[in-house]
Amino acid sequence: MNMKRILIILGLIISFCLQINAQDAFSKRALIIVDVQEFYFPDGFSPLVEPEKASEKAGVILNDFRDKDELVVHVKHATKKDSLIHEDVFPIKGEKVITKHFANSYKETDLLEFLQQNDITEVVVCGMMTHMCVEATARASADFGFKVIVVDDACATKDIVYENDTVKAADVHLSTLGSIDRYYGKVMTTKEFLNQ
Repeated sequence: MNMKRILIILGLIISFCLQINAQDAFSKRALIIVDVQEFYFPDGFSPLVEPEKASEKAGVILNDFRDKDELVVHVKHATKKDSLIHEDVFPIKGEKVITKHFANSYKETDLLEFLQQNDITEVVVCGMMTHMCVEATARASADFGFKVIVVDDACATKDIVYENDTVKAADVHLSTLGSIDRYYGKVMTTKEFLNQ
């Protein structure tokens, strides 16, 4: 291979790398915290397995977004009882709060419009329940063209009973994240997310 050809190939590689870096530099992200509400905690009407651990991690991610002055969206499911957002992730003035009636946070809400108005290209999703509203929101986000990250340990779910079988929450959680990872987005822990 002659020198001219090597220089052309090197030029193409450098150009490609600069283009990727430019895209990353212009990407804008938002945190979507899904349904971290009182009814999922031990005294609520639909308690999950270890929701406290997940809400604490979600709070860590939330503080990171607040420290960087990045967009935060709180999504809450409409319920008549225990609907309050948990104190670990309670919204502050200026943060968007969306009330939904379906698993998918986009369905019949202004979430998509809000993200588009703010030029968001990437969403970070966490919350409750992993296999329902978190999954539905992550998949819909990917379908709408957003880059998606789901924070593993900032999500929680519960056992599922199907006919005569019970699937443990840990298995439900892992199988759901396994179906999201690489296909709809990237799954990572809070530590991995903060250190990336």
